[in-house]
Amino acid sequence: MSAQRPAPPPPEPLAPLVDAHTHLDACGATDAASVTAMVDRAADVGVGRVVTVADDLAAARWAVRAANWDDRVYAAVALHPTRAGALDDAARTELAKLVADPRVVAVGETGLDYYWPGKLDGCADIETQIEGFRWHIDLAKRVGKPLMIHNREADHDLLAVLLDEGAPETVIFHCFSSDANMALSCVAEGYVLSFSGTASFKNARELREAVKVVPDEQLLVETDAPYLTPHPYRGAPNEPYCLPYTVRAVAELRGQDPRELAEISTANARRVYRFGRW
Repeated sequence: MSAQRPAPPPPEPLAPLVDAHTHLDACGATDAASVTAMVDRAADVGVGRVVTVADDLAAARWAVRAANWDDRVYAAVALHPTRAGALDDAARTELAKLVADPRVVAVGETGLDYYWPGKLDGCADIETQIEGFRWHIDLAKRVGKPLMIHNREADHDLLAVLLDEGAPETVIFHCFSSDANMALSCVAEGYVLSFSGTASFKNARELREAVKVVPDEQLLVETDAPYLTPHPYRGAPNEPYCLPYTVRAVAELRGQDPRELAEISTANARRVYRFGRW
């Protein structure tokens, strides 16, 4: 993402849509007014609900506040796997309290990231990540809310930890980025796969094949904004209003009408996150 590139123009509206994973704070929202402005832009193109996701404790506190500022916003809270070293007793206590808020619809994003250790200062090592992941799995089961997964280059170990711990009733692989074999393994376990703008990248060949094998009822769509802006705006700032670009790209890969996919993914989001209708 580059701040030098202009923001994408608003896409042709496509409704109804749910942005299953975004980061409103990283997009620039700071207070109730800026959150409302951001979700208003999304609503103008059919994105009626968003889930804003935390990756550290400060972001978790903010996400819960944001979800209580605007009834179109919901939250997910956890420590990102790269930050698992901060998961001390105080953090565990606070996260357990935050996740109990009615506006929090998932425990996430948590999981395993094998890309950043050794490259990112302060990144949790693999052993620490696995310990933190196990704790978040247990938390999701205790509170009865979906587990939202971050997986980067850790397919085998991630599935092994889920199997070993016993997965919660609902598991969501956010920004699914693996190949069709991994997708089929997840589908067989009943997991939900969420696709972002990366599915529109022409060089993401294995991911684009994975998009085609996921059953309708196990698919979500997301922006992961401000990251992963869909083609042809790759590298520009992303926001929830950009979601229709991704949905149209995913629909083309799957041979579906975008309006049909919008309905399907939104029905899935309502079921998975236990939204009411709007």
